[in-house]
Amino acid sequence: MRIFVEPDRLTAGELVVTGEEYHYLVHVRRARVGEAVEIVDGEGRRAPSTIARITEHDTILQVGAPELLAPTVPFVRVLLPLIKGDRMELCLEKLVELGADAILVWPAERSIVRLDDGKREARLARYNAAAHAAARQCGRARVPPVTFAELSDALAALPELGGDGLRLILDPGSDRPVAKLPLDDASDVAIASGPEGGLTPAEQEQLERAGFQPIGLGPRTLRAETAPMIAVALVRAATAT
Repeated sequence: MRIFVEPDRLTAGELVVTGEEYHYLVHVRRARVGEAVEIVDGEGRRAPSTIARITEHDTILQVGAPELLAPTVPFVRVLLPLIKGDRMELCLEKLVELGADAILVWPAERSIVRLDDGKREARLARYNAAAHAAARQCGRARVPPVTFAELSDALAALPELGGDGLRLILDPGSDRPVAKLPLDDASDVAIASGPEGGLTPAEQEQLERAGFQPIGLGPRTLRAETAPMIAVALVRAATAT
């Protein structure tokens, strides 16, 4: 069993759990006194604990010493365009499960979905909640942040592209596969994908100017939510992390 707590609460000693995490332990997992619970803070630290008491309103855990987990290499970030309907949250969940470390949502010109300023905060909260739930389900101690930015701002915020960095555009017209990439030496991989209608020539050019190189994922044109999932899975499989 695993629960999340705020980083400043993950310390050795007694921990009182209430709210959603209490509900998860007692009503979803039907935990009992004496059972082990792993506690994570979403930022890469975890600690073992044991359930000491359960009341009608809270659960008291006895927590051991926290440890900081080493980050996975390479760091994989995904530039994900807005996708329509439930496919967006499905894609976010699977990206977290497959090993994306950061997800930046951007409004592609051909995206069907549009987010005005009034809806953006609530939508981002929903996206981050989906990432949080996926991290718990798949056993990750770090919850990948989901942020939003225009493409130009997203590109400007990327780390400097050195010899150990890769920037990739998912392009159905490219015959260069992931297997041909120098992933063994990469410490940072950025993957950009297009929306349902694909990237515009201007967006493609903007990405290429920023150092992104086109790669293909096989002979078929994949859906907007499928392509980034496959790309992250291939990168993680190739680097075995």
